[in-house]
Amino acid sequence: MAAVRARARQCAIGAAVAAVGCSVLVAAPTPVQAASPVLSQIRAEGSYLVDAQGRKVLLHGVNNVDKEAPYVEPGDGFTVTDQDAALLARHGFNTVRLGVSFAGLMPTRGVVDTAYLERLVRVIDTLAAQGIYTLLDNHQDGLSKIWGGNGFPEWSLRARPAAWEPNPGFPLYYLMPSMNRGWDEVWDNSNGVLDHLGTALAALAEKVKGRTGVLGIELMNEPWPGSAFHTCFPNGCPRFDTKYQAAMQKLTDAVRARNANIPVFWEPNVTWNETMPTNLGKNPPITSPGIVFAPHDYCIPSQLAIYLGLPEELRGVCPVQQDKTWGNIDSFTKRTGIPTLVTEFGDGDATVLRNTLTRADERFIGWQYWHYASSFGPGAPKPDPFLGDIGRDLVRTYPRATAGTPARLTFDPATGDFAYRYTPQPLAAPTEIYVSDLHYPNGYEVRVDGGTITSAPGARVVTVQGNSTAPVTVYINRPGSAGAKIPTGPVSGG
Repeated sequence: MAAVRARARQCAIGAAVAAVGCSVLVAAPTPVQAASPVLSQIRAEGSYLVDAQGRKVLLHGVNNVDKEAPYVEPGDGFTVTDQDAALLARHGFNTVRLGVSFAGLMPTRGVVDTAYLERLVRVIDTLAAQGIYTLLDNHQDGLSKIWGGNGFPEWSLRARPAAWEPNPGFPLYYLMPSMNRGWDEVWDNSNGVLDHLGTALAALAEKVKGRTGVLGIELMNEPWPGSAFHTCFPNGCPRFDTKYQAAMQKLTDAVRARNANIPVFWEPNVTWNETMPTNLGKNPPITSPGIVFAPHDYCIPSQLAIYLGLPEELRGVCPVQQDKTWGNIDSFTKRTGIPTLVTEFGDGDATVLRNTLTRADERFIGWQYWHYASSFGPGAPKPDPFLGDIGRDLVRTYPRATAGTPARLTFDPATGDFAYRYTPQPLAAPTEIYVSDLHYPNGYEVRVDGGTITSAPGARVVTVQGNSTAPVTVYINRPGSAGAKIPTGPVSGG
């Protein structure tokens, strides 16, 4: 097999394929005016997200979640604009998780705010023009403004805090008895709250029907179990998760009644963030097509240090907690066989962020970083937020579309060394690898075993065609670097 790979090692200069066994030194890419990219509809297929050409898609992106009324107003210095979209695309990001508020969708009982829908669509189209997919995230934190949170409109809930009831704020307000009564109303569909939410999300789904730039709808951010929360510790809460899954299915059916093919993203209940496993898909199995798992990867000790001022040393246990979280992802994948997209992680802790990125690469799982606010608003533009240390971790060389089955992927943000192996399939479109615009100031070298480079020298996106059915391995590195060594074996996890 080694001899076969050696004979198949080829490099491209422009459209021509050069001699066997060569390596190309590519000059630093020069920005060019490109035509607007055309996005194809993403769908769930087995445990992968795939595009219209059948390629496995890897998504790297950010959150942009406006929690305050009037919500989603480009130019306000928070919501992404066309300039933000261009910045994100230049750094290789191909998805944004855009916050949507139930309180914004239906500020009055039974009445959908069509102006809000129009603002959402304008942002979706702005991002799509730069090749960026939008995940519409029905966001809540702390259930409702009633408790100093956001998400559910006040009219939708009967529960109210007592005059004597202290409110400790995020995240401890989830323990307030009155808030737990409010969450019980949600899961019991008291006051028709789930029915109204289904109507609001269905209107959103209908509004975006036919827009291929829409990745899907995430039904609810970080859902809390309500008064059943204590049953979730220490090993998860099967009884609550059965009830929760029924609620997710109810909302999925409402959305699909107005937009039959849109992918729908389900989060686990938020005790997941405390390493509790999810029981989604156990009783009953998940049978609806096009469902995507949308967990978060946070470290609670790190969160306590950030939000409550507890000792920084607590962060030392984060690798252990995150290993358990990713073990739970593996178990869910093995049980259900559906795709995963990590829709939140990071939150300002560089170590936790790197733990997530490494574990995601090992499993060929995409992600959306928390959080990005517009760099372009009133006044002068803000500095590019991706030019610091965290940005150099997030901006990565990675295979954004694979014409085949992924095997192993590695990227070192300290050196820019990248290697990727996959088994090719005869598809109409090539494998596409975004080359980081931050890690190769003097250009990059690219080498391929088992395939042919079909992109021009200096391309920001390297395209590769497999030469046969044998594995293809792509190496990208700085000039003079020994390059990365590809791990052996298949993709990790489920």
